[in-house]
Order: sequence, then C-alpha cells, then structure tokens
Amino acid sequence: MQEINKEKQIVCVTGAGGYLASWVVKFLLSKGYVVHGTVRDPCDEKKNAHLKTLENAAENLQLFKTDLLDYEGLFAAIAGCTGVFHIASPVPIHSTVLNPEVVLLEPAITGSRNVLNACMKAKVKKVVVVSSISAVVMNPYWPKDQAMDENCWTDTEYCKSIEVTNDKCRLEGDFHESTKFWYRIGKTIAESEALEYARRGELNLITVCPSNAIGPMLQSSINASSLLLLDYMKGERDTVENKDRPMVDVRDVAEAILLAYENPKAEGRYICSSHKIRTQLLVEKLKNMFPEYNYPTKFTEVKDGVKLNSQKLQNLGWKYRPLEETIIDAVKDFEESGLLNKPISDVAK
Repeated sequence: MQEINKEKQIVCVTGAGGYLASWVVKFLLSKGYVVHGTVRDPCDEKKNAHLKTLENAAENLQLFKTDLLDYEGLFAAIAGCTGVFHIASPVPIHSTVLNPEVVLLEPAITGSRNVLNACMKAKVKKVVVVSSISAVVMNPYWPKDQAMDENCWTDTEYCKSIEVTNDKCRLEGDFHESTKFWYRIGKTIAESEALEYARRGELNLITVCPSNAIGPMLQSSINASSLLLLDYMKGERDTVENKDRPMVDVRDVAEAILLAYENPKAEGRYICSSHKIRTQLLVEKLKNMFPEYNYPTKFTEVKDGVKLNSQKLQNLGWKYRPLEETIIDAVKDFEESGLLNKPISDVAK
C-alpha cells in the first residue's frame, strides 16, 4: 500500500463542528490538507464560527450543509476527496432522550451506511471511521482478568436484554442509562458494518475506538465527555459513583486518527485509550490542582473492572499526554470560557 501524500490532498470530515472533529480539522489544515467539512448549517456561528478561525481555514476549508441522513448532500461533500474521516455521530448530553432507538440508531447506522456508500461511489482511497469504546466494553463473556483489545465487541443482544429501572434513570454526568445502551448498540452495529466493507475489499477502511475524550475545546458548546469533568467541579452533587473512568486527551485521539490515515501499515480496528482512573482519585487530582472549586465528598462504590489495551495503536507509533496535562488544559479552558460560572443545567442546554 502506498503512503498517503498530503500535498494539497482533499479530505472530508463529517460533523466538522463537533468536539473531536474540530481538532481533526485543525490538525489537517495545519498539515496542508484541503478539508471539506459537513455541518448541519454553515451559517450557524455558535456551532461553526471556530472552524473559520483555524489556521489555513480561509483558503483550505469548505463547509457543506448536510446531515447523516442526506445521502446526496454527503456525496457532494465527499466527491473529489482522497480520504474521508467519518466522525459525526449523535452523542446526547441530556438526561432524557425520547425514542433513543430512533434518535441514536438511525443516524449512527443509516448515517454510516450513507457515508460509506458515498465513499464507494466517489472512489475514496482511504476512510477512517471513529467508533467508541462503547462498541467494545459491554461484553459479559470476555474474560474478567484479560484487558479488552480489538477482538472484544459489545454484545448488542445483551444490551437489549438489560432491564433499566427508573431509579437508574438519572443524570450522572453522562447519559441517561437507557440512552447509553442504545448509544452502544448503534456504535457497535455501525462499526461492525463499516469493517465489513473493508473485509469485502470495497474500501480501504480503518476504525478508531476512543474512550472518554477530555481536554480543551475548540467549539463553544459543551460536549458529553467535557460535561463529565465539569460536573465534578461544580459542587452541585455531594455524592457520585466511584467507578472506572477510561480517559484520553482529545488531541491525542485526533492525532491517532491522522496516524491511522497516513500510516500505510494501519489496518482494522484500534482502541484509543491512555489512562484509567477511579472517580474518587480523579476528583482528588482535580481538588489538588484546583482547590478553589467545590467537589463531591461522598462516593458510592461501583464494582467494575474495565481494562483496555491500546498496544496495537502504540505499535503504530501513537503516543499520549500525561493525564495531569490534559486535566490542566481542560480546566483552564473551562475557566476562560466561563463554563465554571454557570449551573450545569444551563451549560448542558
């Protein structure tokens, strides 16, 4: 396989205004790529103004109005591109999502099919699909003492079989419990189908599965994983669950995605996670670094033991930042943007 030549190469990034996608766009532009970014509304300054201020954006960034269910719009953005980074995905941050099967599954699954079919029609040379560890970790049959690697898949039938009781249906800094299961199902099916395109030889396709991405934001609106960190600093909840939190710097994820695209040795699936930390220890780190904020004081123990193995990605040449650096950069960004001065209910709107 020939190495990718990025000299004025045109690539497409779906969901370009999102948290992770914005960093991918930023890095692509800084490396000389011409970027086609798909967004719901190019004129929505609140969601997309930050993209227009990126280095080289004036001459090398073009935004296309479309969404994942608009095949013709997606094809217009992808046509003429050598590579595609499919990052767009519904990730709700609110505690309640009505009809999560429709809200989460259709864009994830049908949307992914639309993107990949457009890539085939446009004869795209390489595709990187961003999945999630949500497509990895929900597997009750995986050996408990063995770290989950690229061979581990979330069991969608198991997800569907779990009864979610009303007392679990509450905001815990991430998703409504039932919403989380449907999100995992959508991510799993979409990634599995994407890799099937590669197995059939129809597309040169790689998938990347990040854990909870935190770090500085380029966009102005909050995202789910940043809300998780922000929530611990607001002092609005005295008690939180003490559970494993696999984390990774959003910039390291963006670099992993570019690495998977540019490295001719990349193939298949990659887990992208750098640190695992219990909630209580994370709160203690935050408190030591930024003692002026209010933190939870009580922790309900949750027995979970998710271990993730990112060795395959590291073997490709991926490196990651210390967790402390990521936390500092994230909190400084919260402070500069004023997010720490607003109630969580206002931030999450």
